[in-house]
Amino acid sequence: MNTHTTTEQLALIESGEFMVGGEYPDGGPDIHGVVDPGDMPPRPINWYLLTADEAEFEWYDLWKWVRALKNSYGLPPTVIPPYWHRHDELVWELSALHTHWLNSYDPDASPSAPHAWHRDFADARNRLREWVSTSGTKLDRDRPTRITTWPGEEPDEPNVEVLIEDAEADFHLFVLEDVAARRRIEERARAIARAS
Repeated sequence: MNTHTTTEQLALIESGEFMVGGEYPDGGPDIHGVVDPGDMPPRPINWYLLTADEAEFEWYDLWKWVRALKNSYGLPPTVIPPYWHRHDELVWELSALHTHWLNSYDPDASPSAPHAWHRDFADARNRLREWVSTSGTKLDRDRPTRITTWPGEEPDEPNVEVLIEDAEADFHLFVLEDVAARRRIEERARAIARAS
């Protein structure tokens, strides 16, 4: 999910088409005709299979929910760090927890479903703490999660620690990068399909 920002993407931000650190008048970014998942029953999110438009919607939906979760429960950065979005293990856990929450608080859910969610939330907090500790991300700085190199594999580049200045601005850039990478894959797939 991690990619790099291009000059084109930064131009979008500077042109005002994309608001960094601001509110969207309609409650979210323009997702180009993607059906609002609020109109569909909650489903697990497989981040590997999302289209660019689906990913953009899911990223912003998850961002809003994670911020609300952090604030509602007073969660420290040892559970939810500011750069959680840059760590796949945290994204998968928080995404699953979000889907579980949506199902637990659905009007058709069992009256005991919120209690079950809170029990599972306690387990998830323990896993989140472990992954945050392993990844090395903190309140004020972040580095990519270290990946163990197996015999015969090329070692990854050394992980460089960066200072965290504005988590929300970084999130917006991260989403632009992810969506752009997905669009490039979609364009290549369409080109291959046209050529065959």
